[in-house]
Amino acid sequence: MATGENGYRRGVGVMLLNREGKVFVGARIDNTDEAWQMPQGGIDKGEEPWATAQRELEEETGIAPHLVERIAECPERLKYDLPEGIRHELWGGKWKGQDQDWFLARFLGTDADVNIHTEDPEFREWKWIEPSELPDLIVPFKRELYRQLLREFAEHLN
Repeated sequence: MATGENGYRRGVGVMLLNREGKVFVGARIDNTDEAWQMPQGGIDKGEEPWATAQRELEEETGIAPHLVERIAECPERLKYDLPEGIRHELWGGKWKGQDQDWFLARFLGTDADVNIHTEDPEFREWKWIEPSELPDLIVPFKRELYRQLLREFAEHLN
C-alpha cells in the first residue's frame, strides 16, 4: 500500500491525451453519480511515480506502457482532501486525502487498445473529453486539483 505523510496517501495521476488532444476519463464502478475521473492510484513501497503511473494506467484501462508517451510532469505534488463523510469508507479511514504526482502523457494506440474490463475493474465506462470539461465532470472535492492541472499543463493542451 502507498506510503504517506501527514495523513495523506501518496499516489499518482495521469492526464492521458489521444491524438485529437482529448483526455481519457472513466466513470468509477463504485460510484453511481455522474462523476468522471482520470486514472490515478497509490504508490507501492519502493515504486517510482512514473512506474506507478504506467502500472495504474494498465490496471485501470488495459493500456500497455509501450502505448504511452510521457510528455510532462506537474512540478509539484497536488493534494486533495476527502470529505469528512466518506473518509472512513475509503482506505479503512487511514488517510484524509491524497498527495499525488501528476503526469501528462500521450496515448499512441487506438480505442481498441482500451479495455476497462480488467482483473480489478475501476471504471464502468470511459470516454474522451475536451480538457476544459474536466473540472465540471469530477467530484466536487477534486475540482480545484483538476483546474490546477489544466493550468500546469496548459502549454501542451490544444
